[in-house]
Amino acid sequence: MRADQRTRAVEAAVGIAASLGLDAEDVTVLNDSNKLALRLLPCDVLARVAPVAEQVAEFEVDLAQRLRAAGAPVAAPDPRVGPRAYEKDGFVVTLWTYYESVGEPVAPAAYADALARLHAGMRAVDMAAPHCTDRVAEAVQIVEDRALSPELADVDRQLLADTLRSAARRVAGTGQLLHGEPHPGNVLNTRDGVVFIDLETCCRGPVEFDLAHAPEEVGAAYPGADAGLLRECRVLVTAMVTAWRWDRNDQFPDGRRMGREWLERVRAAVGAGPASGA
Repeated sequence: MRADQRTRAVEAAVGIAASLGLDAEDVTVLNDSNKLALRLLPCDVLARVAPVAEQVAEFEVDLAQRLRAAGAPVAAPDPRVGPRAYEKDGFVVTLWTYYESVGEPVAPAAYADALARLHAGMRAVDMAAPHCTDRVAEAVQIVEDRALSPELADVDRQLLADTLRSAARRVAGTGQLLHGEPHPGNVLNTRDGVVFIDLETCCRGPVEFDLAHAPEEVGAAYPGADAGLLRECRVLVTAMVTAWRWDRNDQFPDGRRMGREWLERVRAAVGAGPASGA
């Protein structure tokens, strides 16, 4: 978020927490991109804050409630307040249990087991969600519209568009409910076990689409994964993430550098020619 927007977002979170009887004198920013993640103390709650126009907070809270009831390893809304989205000053705020990390990366076998349990829980939940190819279409729009990605060279624009469309054909169809982005940044290693957070990217598709966001060792440990489809999904996810980094409104820290680096990954994966120098 922009600095002025971030200040107002923090004020909204603190104000909502106080109105619910939660003491939030100390605020630590845990993550700052399109959505702000804050640890509020001494009440020790995780607040997620986004502009009203850019959120799916009610969906995320509802999904978390249903998944926890199904035994899935996902973060819980804070039990001291109602599980819902709260609005204030143009922002929507959700309040979650804060999980202390044990400080060690999740081992591949534990990561794969937790993801398999998450997918099992998701199969037990009946909720409407977009297909992962809808997100692919959004990425294609970014790379094909020069107004949305003005810094992207034409040769790279064509590379990404062709790669996205080609890889998306393999994942088209119904599929099951997925996390959408279960990468290591959305996986917590806690004293209570592995916990997945950030369900706003939930979509439908093959489990290999989720596995493509995790380290390769996790895919190897996941039971029944289709190795060929997983390779296709890894190319697809790499191209999608690259496209987002060239969005003119992208707020990912050091996003352009990452966009240049990941273009080379896409080029290597599809056997394309030399880089454009973008």
